[in-house]
Amino acid sequence: MIIGFGFGDPIQSILMLMVTSLISYMIYRSLRSFGPGKQDPLLKREQRKQYYCAQREQAREFAREFDLTDEEIERRLDDELRMS
Repeated sequence: MIIGFGFGDPIQSILMLMVTSLISYMIYRSLRSFGPGKQDPLLKREQRKQYYCAQREQAREFAREFDLTDEEIERRLDDELRMS
């Protein structure tokens, strides 16, 4: 958000508007850099990489567990129905 104040002669008003808006923008940029969510891009990249690697490993575990043939599915269903 840019805030500017200007009054007086037209040239002086324009100059004051430009200066105050520049100051406002500089304050905004400095406060924005301290806000939440600002991290080192390399750290953020490493965190995302670890997340995707963990998700990939979980997908592999599920594939190993649930990659079943029709006979294995039938056997699991029979075992579950017997236990119930």
